[in-house]
Parts: sequence; structure tokens; C-alpha cells
Amino acid sequence: MYLIFFNLQEMPFSLTPNTEFYCALQPHNEALKVLLSALSMSEGFIKVTGEVGTGKTLICRKLINHLEDDYVVVYIPNSYLTPDELRWAVAAELGLTDDDKLNQQALSQAIEKRLLSLSQQGKKVVMIVDEAQCLSWDALEALRLFTNLETESKKLLQVVLFGQPELDLHLSNPRVRQLRQRIGFSYQLRPMTAAEVEYYIDHRLRRAGVDNKLFSTALCKRIAAASRGIPRLVNTLCHKTLLQAYGDGHTQLKTDYIKAAISDTEDCQRQNRWQRWWPLLVMTPALLAIAGIWLWRQAL
Repeated sequence: MYLIFFNLQEMPFSLTPNTEFYCALQPHNEALKVLLSALSMSEGFIKVTGEVGTGKTLICRKLINHLEDDYVVVYIPNSYLTPDELRWAVAAELGLTDDDKLNQQALSQAIEKRLLSLSQQGKKVVMIVDEAQCLSWDALEALRLFTNLETESKKLLQVVLFGQPELDLHLSNPRVRQLRQRIGFSYQLRPMTAAEVEYYIDHRLRRAGVDNKLFSTALCKRIAAASRGIPRLVNTLCHKTLLQAYGDGHTQLKTDYIKAAISDTEDCQRQNRWQRWWPLLVMTPALLAIAGIWLWRQAL
């Protein structure tokens, strides 16, 4: 595509979470530090929430890469599971039998036995659940029961939940208050600032092999405003901008390319429409109040 045209070694703005392109920005670094610290203290539940596209899955994969050999990771990328399916998924990640003739009680006992064996070997088991906002009430209860497994001195299983803000709403329900009380650490990912967006864009381009600054500060500010600082939207806009420039045969990026990319990205279009109308919406109550006072005085 435009790799050779811009002297790139690989695609800089792919939407696939790639830890090789991890950018050490404050919100992502803080989230990673919270996770590693909480895991070292053997907390039962740890929670990270953030809007769609803020980098939760990338941090999830970065965390897995950071964990040392004394950790065993049970990774659940698809949380839309029944309690029975969740137990089978955990069993598969722990390398247990796939004999589907086992009843749920026997399966739970096999999982507990495996966790105890790993603990005796000095291993820590961490279950990482991505898209945790999709967990049903029953699945959440099954997760809580997993963390009941413990020795006299420590938990046999720790659970890290990654989810959208809907996860917090889910956990606020009284029916899962027992699980909520077991969440020792939480972190909420925020969008990037304009300065962070510029650093993020430059970082990804450098990682892809470009030394010169393709996106000027002014262009980065436009992208930051349109994307609301959400990394996934930043990637989308930058990719479309490079495509536009490549199609025109220009290595110099123009404002028109950014505008076209924004117009072609639905989530950015909705934001732009709101930005155009919000001053009027804010001013309308004040104007009505002024008109009401004027009419009242005319009636006197």
C-alpha cells in the first residue's frame, strides 16, 4: 500500500493490538503499574475499565508479556460465556482434560486440585478476562466462587477484569455486591490529551521506520479533537490520512486529507456535529430567559 511510498517498514496504524507499538503514555503506564503491584500483593480481584478503543486489550497483552515465569495465565478473551462454559475454558487454559463427560462438580474439583498443585510448585495463577462487561450475573458469581479457593495463607487464583464502563454499572448491582467488595484495585483509563496524541503518532511512525515528522503539530491537534483522544480513532484517522496522501502522490500531509479522513469516520462525524451545535444548545436557555424578562417588562 503506502509502505514504500513513505519509507515505512510496517503498518504504523494497524487496529490490531500490537505490543511492539506500545506507547508508554501516562494512563497506560499507570494502569500497568497498578496491575503489577496488585498482582504482587495477591489481591483477589483487580479491575481496569475504559471507553471503547482506549487500549484495554493492548494493556492486557502487555501485562501477560510482563508476567514472569512464576505466573500461570488463564486468558479468557471471550467473556460471553455461561458458568459451565467458563469452567471449561478455565480447565482448558490450565491444561486439564477435555473429557466432556465430567459433570460440573468433578470439573470444579479437578480445577481446584490443579490450582493447589501449581501453588505447591510456587506458581501464581492469574485469570485475565477481557470484555468483562459481557459477563452474565451467573458467570460473575462463578468467578467469585473461583476466588474462594485458597490455602491458609493465600488465594489460589487472582482475577483481572478488563471492561468498558458498563462493567462498573454491572458491578454496582446489589446482587454482585460480594464480588464488588473483593475488588482490591481499580483503574480507569482516560483518553489521551492533545500533547499525548502527538507523541503517540510520532512514536508509532518511528517504530514503523520513519524518522521525519509526517504529521505537524497543527494536524495532530485536529486529529486529537476529532478522535477525542481515543487511540483506536487516532489510528483510523492517521491511516486514512496517509492513504489520501498516497493516492494524491504527496508525501506532505495536508489539512484537507485530515478533513476527508474525519468525514469518512462515522464516530468522528457524530462528535463534529455535536461540536457544531453545542454552543447553540448552551445559549438557548439564556436567550429564553432574556426573552421572558423582556416580555414580562412589556406586560407591566
